[in-house]
Formats: sequence, structure tokens, C-alpha cells
Amino acid sequence: MTEDQNTEPATSSKTPDVADAHTSPQKLDDVLIAMDIVDTLRHREQLVLRELDTDSREQELIQRLKEIYAAQGIDVSDDTLRDGVKALEENRFVYTPPKKTWKTKLAKIYVKRDKWLKPVRNGLLALLIGSGVWHFGVSAPHKQKLQAQQIELTQTLPEELTKLRDNIQATATQDKVTTQAEAYYQDGITAIADADLNAAKAALNALTTLKSDLDVEYTVRIVSRPGEYSGLFRIPDDAPQRPNYYLIVEAIDGADRVITVPISSIESQKAKRVSIWGVRVPKAVFDKVSADKKDDSIIQFSEIGSKSKGQITPDYTIDTLDGAIFDW
Repeated sequence: MTEDQNTEPATSSKTPDVADAHTSPQKLDDVLIAMDIVDTLRHREQLVLRELDTDSREQELIQRLKEIYAAQGIDVSDDTLRDGVKALEENRFVYTPPKKTWKTKLAKIYVKRDKWLKPVRNGLLALLIGSGVWHFGVSAPHKQKLQAQQIELTQTLPEELTKLRDNIQATATQDKVTTQAEAYYQDGITAIADADLNAAKAALNALTTLKSDLDVEYTVRIVSRPGEYSGLFRIPDDAPQRPNYYLIVEAIDGADRVITVPISSIESQKAKRVSIWGVRVPKAVFDKVSADKKDDSIIQFSEIGSKSKGQITPDYTIDTLDGAIFDW
């Protein structure tokens, strides 16, 4: 120690703690100076390596540091310089990065949240919107549809099939109608047992149509309009000497409207709904209608039959033979 060093005012060598730093401006200055000392020593690496090889030369290092600060017009106490040297040795003001652990990784991810948070948030938002669209636009309607179909198969269709079948059988006056209704009903029950919704609905539609045809009433009238046939005959290939004679007729409802009715063709063995068809009649009946029309181009007695409720086919007031056609 030199005399100049002995004349320096005594200061505590204790490093100011946080509470002292807030309450004593003098001690805060000491901390700041200590930090500056450490920074000065680090920038003078050659001096640090040379002077800190042995503890015996600590005082000389303190003196050299004091001269450095004195040259800058800064008066620093020995205790403050000593504390700065000690802080360098202890790496007190050196930042030591934490070890790489899962906690530090999470911390780094959190610090960089400005970069990843917005895309993630947008992605989650898009996922939520997509999930909502899928749920309300696809999943939920599909689930509701399946539930509705299950209700149809287990409740609605069986009830409607039974109701229609019973209604038809109670109304029908022809055995073939009740037989047909029972056949459609059994088709529907079989489809329900097989969980075949389309087939069950087809059977229900067949029963509905049969019920409608059973309820309708109409008159059978011979067609007698210019340019249209009132009758015709066919010559079978296998019996050319025995022609088949037909009167061309139509169905007229109570409002004098032409309606369509189900007709089966004796030639094609097919059935369809038509508004005009040919009724097979004996040659004598055919000749009588033909003569009536040739007289004045008007058929005097054009109404030849009618269908009442409960029947599926009309009753004729003239002699007819089995068979009908709808193509000519």
C-alpha cells in the first residue's frame, strides 16, 4: 500500500444488496463502478492474465486500475476496486446461459411466441371453423338422416303399410285386388326386415297407387273423333284366319276429363298407365259399332262401361273378350 492509498476514505467492502441499492445512492454508485471495473478488466485481457496469476500482486492490480480511473477523472476507493476484482474472479456480472432442459426449451418457445402464436392461433381457428362446418354441415345432418331413416323403418313405414293394406281390403270388391294388396304389403315387410328403405318405400308407393285406382270412378267411352281410330283388328301370325277385334276407348271421370288408368297388354304382357286403350270384343260387336259410325260418322251409344269405387277394372255393358292393347 502507498501513502495515497492509506489516505483514501474507508468504505465497506460488502457488495450492496438490492435493498441498499434502492435506499442508498452512494452504494448504488459503488455497484455501478464495480460493474464498470469488471468490464474494464475484461477489455484488458492481457492485464488480467498477467496481474491475476498470483494473489500477492492484487494490490498492484488495484493500483493500476486506480490510475486508469484517475486518468478519467474518476475517484474510486480501494474497497470498490477490490470488490470489482473479486466480482471478476467470481464471474458475478457474467451471464451464464442455463443448461438445455425441457424447461429452457419451453421458455425459449414462449419468448418467441410473437413468431408462432399468430399462425397457430389462426390454424386453430381454421380447425375450429372447419370442425363446425363439418359437424353442422355434414356430420349432424347425416346423423339426423340416419335417425330419420331408422324411425321410418321401425315405425312410420310399418304403420302406413298396414293401414293401406287394411283399407284396401276393406274397400275392394274384387278378389284380385285384395290379393294384389297383400302381395305389395309383404314386399314392404320383407324390405323393412332387410333394412332396405328404398324397396320399402316402393312397396308403399305401389299400395298408395292401388288405393288411388280403387277409389277413382270413371266411364269407358269409345273414341269418336276425326282422324282417330274407333276400332281396329289384328291378324295373329299363328292364326291368320282368326283376327282379333278391338274397340278403342278412353276413361272419362265425373268432370268429363280424360284420365289415365292401369292397363295390361295381351300382346306384350306389360302393364302401364294409359288414357286410351283397345278393348277386345267379338266380331259382331265390332261390326255393329263400325256400322253405327259409318251411318253419320257419329257413334250413338259410345259409353260401353264404367268403373265404380272398390273395383280395379270396369264393368262393360257390351260383350267383351279377355285382353287389351295400348299400342297400334
